[in-house]
Amino acid sequence: MTVYNRSAEKRLAWCKEFTGGAAPTPREAVADCDFVFCCVGNDDDLRSVVLGEQGALAGMKSGAVFVDHTTASADVARELSAEAAKRGIQFVDAPVSGGRPARRTAC
Repeated sequence: MTVYNRSAEKRLAWCKEFTGGAAPTPREAVADCDFVFCCVGNDDDLRSVVLGEQGALAGMKSGAVFVDHTTASADVARELSAEAAKRGIQFVDAPVSGGRPARRTAC
């Protein structure tokens, strides 16, 4: 397992506590993965992690599955689903119920 977090401090803390590695970019974190799971705060955060030259979709192989757990808008889910489809990647919208407070409680 390889993780990416926008905060380098949190990435490194995760590696100290769990088995696995960390990557400096989403693109590097998802290289050669069959399944990628993502959960960030909102639409803009999601776009910043998924799209662009260093985003997750840029590093995923055709046939892989991207599962988004962000409680985000339907518009961004449709946008990312369409972008994933162009690349031969499956997109699953699976938001965490209840938003940020529920995520804190569930973890």
